[in-house]
Amino acid sequence: MSDNQPRVKPINISQEMRTSFLDYAMSVIVSRAIPDVRDGLKPVHRRILYAMNELGMTSDKAYKKSARIVGEVIGKFHPHGDSAVYETMVRMAQDFSYRYELIDGHGNFGSVDGDSAAAMRYTEARMSKISMELVRDIKKDTIDYKDNYDGSEQEPVVLPARFPNLLVNGASGIAVGMATNIPPHQLGEIINGILALSKNPDIEINELMEYIPGPDFPTAGSILGREGIRKAYHTGRGSIILRAKVNIEQEANGKETIIVTELPYQVNKAKLVEKIAELVRDKRIEGISDLRDESDRNGMRIVIEVRRDMNANVLLNNLYKHTALQTSFGINLLALVDGQPRVLNLKECLVYYLEHQKVVIKRRTQYELKKAEARAHILEGLRIALDHIDEIISLIRSSATTDIAREGLMTNYQLSHDQAQAILDMRLQRLTGLERDKIENEYQELVKLIAELKAILADEEKVLEIIREELIEIKEKYDDTRRTEITVGFDMIEDEDLIPREDIVITLTHNGYIKRMPIDTYKNQNRGGRGIQGMGTNENDFVEQLFTTNTHHFVLFFTNKGKVYRLKGYEIPELGRTAKGIPIINLIQIEKGEYITAVFPIEDFVDDWFLFFVTKKGIAKRSSLSQFSNIRKGGLIALGLRDEDELISVRLTSGDKEVIVGTQKGLAIRFHETDVREMGRTAAGVKAITLSDDDKVVGMSIIEEDEEILIVTEKGYGKRTATPEYRIQTRGGKGIKTCNITDKTGDMVALRTVRDDEDLMIITTTGIIIRTAVAGISRLGRNTMGVKLIRISEGDSVATVARIDSDPEVENEEEVEASDQVNDPSSNPSEDE
Repeated sequence: MSDNQPRVKPINISQEMRTSFLDYAMSVIVSRAIPDVRDGLKPVHRRILYAMNELGMTSDKAYKKSARIVGEVIGKFHPHGDSAVYETMVRMAQDFSYRYELIDGHGNFGSVDGDSAAAMRYTEARMSKISMELVRDIKKDTIDYKDNYDGSEQEPVVLPARFPNLLVNGASGIAVGMATNIPPHQLGEIINGILALSKNPDIEINELMEYIPGPDFPTAGSILGREGIRKAYHTGRGSIILRAKVNIEQEANGKETIIVTELPYQVNKAKLVEKIAELVRDKRIEGISDLRDESDRNGMRIVIEVRRDMNANVLLNNLYKHTALQTSFGINLLALVDGQPRVLNLKECLVYYLEHQKVVIKRRTQYELKKAEARAHILEGLRIALDHIDEIISLIRSSATTDIAREGLMTNYQLSHDQAQAILDMRLQRLTGLERDKIENEYQELVKLIAELKAILADEEKVLEIIREELIEIKEKYDDTRRTEITVGFDMIEDEDLIPREDIVITLTHNGYIKRMPIDTYKNQNRGGRGIQGMGTNENDFVEQLFTTNTHHFVLFFTNKGKVYRLKGYEIPELGRTAKGIPIINLIQIEKGEYITAVFPIEDFVDDWFLFFVTKKGIAKRSSLSQFSNIRKGGLIALGLRDEDELISVRLTSGDKEVIVGTQKGLAIRFHETDVREMGRTAAGVKAITLSDDDKVVGMSIIEEDEEILIVTEKGYGKRTATPEYRIQTRGGKGIKTCNITDKTGDMVALRTVRDDEDLMIITTTGIIIRTAVAGISRLGRNTMGVKLIRISEGDSVATVARIDSDPEVENEEEVEASDQVNDPSSNPSEDE
């Protein structure tokens, strides 16, 4: 450049940036991050396998140092850092990364805990048996080659890939402006899909999914639902949910243990265990008493010991939500098609692979045909020489040089240069009779082979048949069983989906200990029996609430301060009959000085039903049930309380029922619920009954058709009284006498409405429970004291009672089947507290 010429060339920076960035982006896409649809390999993977094949590091040879392989790849084909090549090679040798490993590694190639592989100078490798199928027939002109980075070597553009590696081993990569994430699949299923496609090119994707149900990951686990798979296979994009394989084991002492034996794909086991420990430490997950990793060479085993008061299924579901025991896998079937990135559906992936195999088979056939024709051409010359052997020998002996002899053969016998040279190179032993026969037989075989090869090239169906045969051969050789289970019917699971639906009994003590038990824990006994030990309590505690519900229904907890809390039935720990239970404060966030006074089971929050409240001081309130559908973990205000009043009872009503309220001193008042207008959730309410100074409300019930009024006193006396004996009064009156209270009976402790087909559970302050049929309790008038229902020991007294459905087929002293006593607005409401 002369001194007077400008050294700076003006350019449009916008145009230069656009051009340069696009060049860079395409280089990353084509030469680094995106696999080819035909062999499923990125350039670095292809170069590693090709270099190993060229070095003779095949599956039947000895292992060679990894550093030697990396050096060969870097020096000839891949001018990048050695760590990039070695890390790729390591991944190809990991049985938890590749569904079918392409490298047979010897030494430390890393672990599922995220441990790095040993340095390349320590490890050794060779091609795996299945990777040999990727380079099979590569020497038969089946693929194209291109110059390497410096033009000194040739490297393959694509490998023959005799099995569909793109889908079998999958691929992931981030390019510029796009990414690919193709999950691995089971070899036999993919081959079956290709076989079906080869026989029916018009096959639909839904039909292909009968052969290829979904991805199959090397770490197994399970896929939740098929919707994400279906979307990905139809559009090329979709998301699936992966879960670990988990078993819940029951220990001899009743404790449960969660055992994890398989993890979702690409989950680091060590980090998973660390995450669980962190969640326990931060109290974001509770109920784990011990956590350890017992994995060894025989397999994976993570042990999570569950605290005795915790439901293992609920704990497991929380682990799914907060840890990598459940992950999502975003499928993106992006691959290079003719050098251009394209998002493909399942059928397109198979179609492009099948087209590639057609090209490979045709080129291989063409190569073999060319080779066979060349050999046949030589044999034709040898046949001519054998037919004129004496003359040819004489010609050769009389020729001064090899060139003169060759020219003489070509001129005299119309032979080609190659034929004449072959005759000159022929050994004398070929003149024997046996050798003559061999040449003739070989020639005839070649004639047949040439005809067959030409027939293959002329008929695409023959090409497809060869592809099918070779795919079936590979399937028989390398096929294995599916590892990943695909679940059907749901894509996400909530806690309740993990819990069996069953009827349960829930008990709550005066000091706030709660538990649940199967309803058949108790035995039906005759009136007046001694009962069975229903709960272990100390002398300062007793069962105060008992009711039946279902594991999947809600349980509302109303406190003395007028607040309401909510749990599901299964969230209450299941414990044995004599177990004390666990403190309710462990399950709901009640405040200091707050305790449970009423518990209410319900199935759903419907709009046209109501909750009816009564307090110890005789205040009543009626509110729509729908106002309580969104109860926070910290609880909600259910009603406002005045003057140290307490909430004692809550009932579900349809809005047109009659209410009866009973007091400790044996009074009761019956009125229509509409006498109490509907109020807001935080309202205080209105007077239901006027009480004397030494009296308080002990029970409230909703009166249903064919029901009677039952009362129980603290010393075990009780009776049934016909409902008509209680006349309807105006809300707020003093009520009428319902029981003759004496020192022998003690104060009234409960008032319930009951039917003949029900049973009554009576609970004492020491935890004794007796179950008796309502039909066995005497009918008496309002002014009587009743009959003995349960024998009360010295210092004991009746704490509360609860009604439950009876089973007419169960005889006395036999276990009672689970009842369906839940508060379902579609049936009669429960009267249990």
